Amino acid sequence: METKLIKVNGKQPDLESIRMAADVIRRGGLVAFPTETVYGLGANALDGDAARKIYAAKNRPQDNPLIVHISACEEIKGLVKDLPERAQILMERFWPGPLTLILEKSDKVPYSTTGGLDTVAVRMPRHPVAQALIKESGVPIAAPSANLSGKPSPTNAQDVYEDMAGRIEMILDGGPCEVGVESTVLDLTGDVPMILRPGGVTIEELNEVLGRVELDPGLQPGQRPKSPGQKYRHYSPKAPVLVVEGPVEAQVEKITEMAKELSAQGKKVGIMATAQTRKFYETGYVFSVGDRNAPLTISANLFSVLRKFDRIGVDHILAEGIPESGLGLAVMNRLRKAAGYNIIKLE
Repeated sequence: METKLIKVNGKQPDLESIRMAADVIRRGGLVAFPTETVYGLGANALDGDAARKIYAAKNRPQDNPLIVHISACEEIKGLVKDLPERAQILMERFWPGPLTLILEKSDKVPYSTTGGLDTVAVRMPRHPVAQALIKESGVPIAAPSANLSGKPSPTNAQDVYEDMAGRIEMILDGGPCEVGVESTVLDLTGDVPMILRPGGVTIEELNEVLGRVELDPGLQPGQRPKSPGQKYRHYSPKAPVLVVEGPVEAQVEKITEMAKELSAQGKKVGIMATAQTRKFYETGYVFSVGDRNAPLTISANLFSVLRKFDRIGVDHILAEGIPESGLGLAVMNRLRKAAGYNIIKLE
């Protein structure tokens, strides 16, 4: 299969390109497209066969649900059995944006889209290309991240092409993604709203609106996650990752020590530093992932830096941890999972 890579204006996409992509969606094909979080791999969410093509293209486990994307708030009504008041409050506050809501699904949504569950995950992206594609397609679009399962999520079209060339019909290149980590997934089916995956909307913001929000205990290593998708390997580059957490000076000292030891053994070492610490490292391939005082800069670069280490072909990746407040919670969730929870905690 030939994969067409089409450049579009990320702010004002041209209608001709959007129409071409929408035609692929309506015919049951697959299109990768940018959102504000990461690039998504889209298909008609109401077409069971099309949804199954997503799983095949990604080598994705069949019980890992797909998120359904819509272009207007009213479109959720046909996808869910009931729309509780707290869901409407959240939609008014955070949509369009990086928040996914889990509710009981309607009969209209096939089980191949929901991973066999009686619930459906829905969000309304704010990226102009995503908005235009959904609207022009005339159907909700199921779209997980547009990467091979287990690899770091793609935040630019080149990352998508590396994984998906020959597997899908089209990629819309709308430039780099703004947020860089996936949406927050919030389960509204229980008495207390529960975050199954931290993301672009923070727990602090949700608590402000809802009063009380819980984190899925399964987000901690060794605990069984509520979301089926969280039990699988995610975000992992080819080289093993070790995350060093604790006071910044102690992190730098420990990573420097380990980098020298590994280099002395003939190993190629990658160091994921921050803007504040990059200058302190003299060994290995050192990249700043962003400003530790501005977590959005780190989330925007996290996956692209992990993929950069893949291209260089490092043998080990040593990464600094950052505080878990605000967007830092989502960054550390992704980084720890990329490391398979291989973590050193320093005092």
